[in-house]
Amino acid sequence: MKHLSSYKKWGKILLLFAAAFFVGTMGAKAVEHFTGEAVQTAADGNWGLSFQEDGQPPAANATADELKQFDAFYKSGTEDKVIYLTFDCGYENGYTASILDVLKKHKAPGAFFLCRHYIEDQPELVKRMKKEGHIVGNHTSHHVCMPETDSRKVREEITDNANYMKEATGYEMDRFFRPPKGEYSERTLQITKDIGYTTVFWSMAYLDYDVNNQPGRDYVIEHFQKYIHPGAIPLIHNISKSNAEALDTVLTNLEKEGYTFHSLSDLKKG
Repeated sequence: MKHLSSYKKWGKILLLFAAAFFVGTMGAKAVEHFTGEAVQTAADGNWGLSFQEDGQPPAANATADELKQFDAFYKSGTEDKVIYLTFDCGYENGYTASILDVLKKHKAPGAFFLCRHYIEDQPELVKRMKKEGHIVGNHTSHHVCMPETDSRKVREEITDNANYMKEATGYEMDRFFRPPKGEYSERTLQITKDIGYTTVFWSMAYLDYDVNNQPGRDYVIEHFQKYIHPGAIPLIHNISKSNAEALDTVLTNLEKEGYTFHSLSDLKKG
């Protein structure tokens, strides 16, 4: 990516993410898509959650058994206190290196879902992720809406992204996939399975993606304390200042509660 176009692309990407989440929220049948209280049970193909009891896994708009046939997950089936830390990387906002430092301090494996523009712009950070033992997953080349994309293009978006990572970094992309904005259909889930990917949704999330309206460090810490549950897969955005400030305390608190950090490679064992 050329530096002259990089800033413009970042601006467009941020607008895309903000607009996408806003649209998903407007279609909610409960309240916001990322709040912890109650979240949409979307029939429109957007991933949604509903928390009935603190400390327990949420209900989702597809059951674990329904997802399993497509090699897809939103939580682990274990009752043990394990957590799978996942990060969506829309672009670099100056916090990913510190996030990696915290993960290293806690010996916590993470999974980073990347689009092509992130790999283009931050190849050294991507190499560091791999060198330090983290999963680097696929988030499509261009952050496309999966259900609105034809089958040939869906395959291209995934395979081209993986091929570019190998070319740019020398590392293979791990065979884990997160649909942009959580948008999916049975057709797209089947395609990702057919080309060898495990689809990973999430069982915890909050409004952390708007860099101009951050929830704050304390909110992130309290959110994890309230909604953590065995087998949790939290969605964490790397662009969030609040996440960067809170992560060390969040992981320390989880350790005190008896939680251990696991790689997505262990997910199917739970």
